[in-house]
Amino acid sequence: MKGTEFLWSQRHFPWRVMETLTAAAPAGSFFPSFLLLACGTLVAALLGCAHRLGLFYQLMHKVDKASIQHGGENVAAVLRAHGVRFLFTLVGGHISPILVACEKLGIRVVDTRHEVTAVFAADAVARLTGTVGVAAVTAGPGLTNTVTAVKNAQIAQSPVLLLGGAASTLLQNRGALQAIDQMALFRPLCKFCASVRRVRDIVPTLRAAMVAAQSGTPGPVFVELPVDVLYPYFIVQKEMVPAKPPKGLVARLVTWYLENHLANLFAGAWEPRPEGPLPLDIPQASPQQVQRCVEILSRAKRPLVVLGSQALLPPTPADRLRTAVETLGIPCFLGGMARGLLGRNHPLHIRQNRSAALKKADVVLLAGIVCDFRLSYGRVLSRSSKIIIVNRNRKEMLMNSDMFWKPQEAVQAFLCSASARRPKDIAPQRRLHGALVSSRGVALLHSSSGRSTVAAGDVGSFVVTLAEGLKGQTWASDWAEELRQADRQKEQTFREKALTPVGQHLNPVRVLQLVEEILPDNTILVVDGGDFVGTAAHLVQPRGPLRWLDPGAFGTLGVGAGFALGAKLCRPDAEIPVIALVGNDAGWTQISREQVPCLGSNVACGLAYTDYHKAAMGLGAQGLLLSREKDQVVEVLRDAQQQCRDGHPVVVNILIGRTDFRDGSIAV
Repeated sequence: MKGTEFLWSQRHFPWRVMETLTAAAPAGSFFPSFLLLACGTLVAALLGCAHRLGLFYQLMHKVDKASIQHGGENVAAVLRAHGVRFLFTLVGGHISPILVACEKLGIRVVDTRHEVTAVFAADAVARLTGTVGVAAVTAGPGLTNTVTAVKNAQIAQSPVLLLGGAASTLLQNRGALQAIDQMALFRPLCKFCASVRRVRDIVPTLRAAMVAAQSGTPGPVFVELPVDVLYPYFIVQKEMVPAKPPKGLVARLVTWYLENHLANLFAGAWEPRPEGPLPLDIPQASPQQVQRCVEILSRAKRPLVVLGSQALLPPTPADRLRTAVETLGIPCFLGGMARGLLGRNHPLHIRQNRSAALKKADVVLLAGIVCDFRLSYGRVLSRSSKIIIVNRNRKEMLMNSDMFWKPQEAVQAFLCSASARRPKDIAPQRRLHGALVSSRGVALLHSSSGRSTVAAGDVGSFVVTLAEGLKGQTWASDWAEELRQADRQKEQTFREKALTPVGQHLNPVRVLQLVEEILPDNTILVVDGGDFVGTAAHLVQPRGPLRWLDPGAFGTLGVGAGFALGAKLCRPDAEIPVIALVGNDAGWTQISREQVPCLGSNVACGLAYTDYHKAAMGLGAQGLLLSREKDQVVEVLRDAQQQCRDGHPVVVNILIGRTDFRDGSIAV
């Protein structure tokens, strides 16, 4: 009882306890206690320093000073174990060991002339194969040159691994050549960023990066590899440790520190470690939520599906997804990487008048598509429609729902993940405008007059499961026929515009119609540009799934060369990248169209009708010119195809005039 009273008094009146202890302490006991505390602190500090210097690890793991192995071999081994076939690069001394090791292991090293092209090529490989695309670039300017491509991959949700060289671990922040804070540069752009500080950390770091790139919402990852973790021991030793014996205490201490740092770099470097893939975290919608969506769609009279790029992500193969969409039997619009999923001229594929169709639909399934500028921030959705949206990314899934969808109520359900770990990009549950929304679940949102079901999970798997639940369900044919009739009317308008004379050169609408007619089935379309590409999106159809590559929502110009390079390597039988069709209108027409009437000036929009075909010939390609002779368009295009089959890259410089085809299109 007295002990209880003492604890109570200690808690509430600590000064009384201190007075009691002070009075009870023997005289002269303060100094021994202080000494004991100081010794303990010193020992702890020394142990901490020893751990930080790697002394304990070196006791159990030796350094093989005679080995000629290098860290680049560890990098190559992990890439091979993950099925990487191509490494895109622009060579630099910081990363040479990676390139040499990859070549020895059969990974094809593809060199480019600009680092941004290397990352664009890796992005294309990631999109077309469903694996991680890999690029390696040198330190400093080499890495800064990739920023645009990495940001494009982030917004397009492409799993890209960027390997970056760096200054020696000892020379960072000491004015070394091309040494900058690379981690600070890439943290906002990448899902995962790591700097390898010891050779033994290369394998586990790269494995973690590969799984992060593909789990949850895919995206780019960055691994920094300082030069001293990549080169062999004897080379690093020569550069790091003074050749002459040290003189004086300070010099000896510095030499010891350098030798210990070197030993810690290579301790346990070549011990066997697992190199293969780790399990991925792929979110899946719960069966209860899928069943709820089945019930909503089963009562629909005018259902509509909009499929985006996420629908084509692994693990659902494109052929299985296509079968599921056909089983659903619901008219659909295809965007991004989903273009071409149903092939050419499929009766379920509606290509024109999307905004009008969304307004008329009573149930809309947004599968891997978000309500950003492409859907007018959600304003194209009818308030009376029931909206089902499924997306791996919770933040994107609910984009602008507080403005134009007006969700007012949410009912939480649970999400089944592919493994026990939660994807890093999915945050814990939080309240959104008074509604509880769980990122590890799905939510049923009620708007003022309609209802929206939100499923946070893999899009392809969701569509397949949904189709299984609706098997045998049919919808009235008049709805699909109404949409197809609107398509035919719009296409008739296009044909009329194709016959409209232009001020000079060729009508771009007519040129693209002829391109559409002669494209072979194995063509992969890589689109890079503004007005000409925007017109092509309405007129040229990919022949099958994963045969369309555009930059994505970031709208990046300059993706063409890298995308075509990566696509050609993935599909060597396809008719790219050796045919480049340049829509040459001698200007930035997409900008000029709005700038001139709004601001009264064409400043910085005007260009020249440059001889791009001659520039191509100077680089060893074949160059062809199309200008005024309308009857020669097909002839020249077929000539380009023949030269392509003969093994020559071809640039067709198509001089085009201006039309009103894209009046009102988005430029800002």
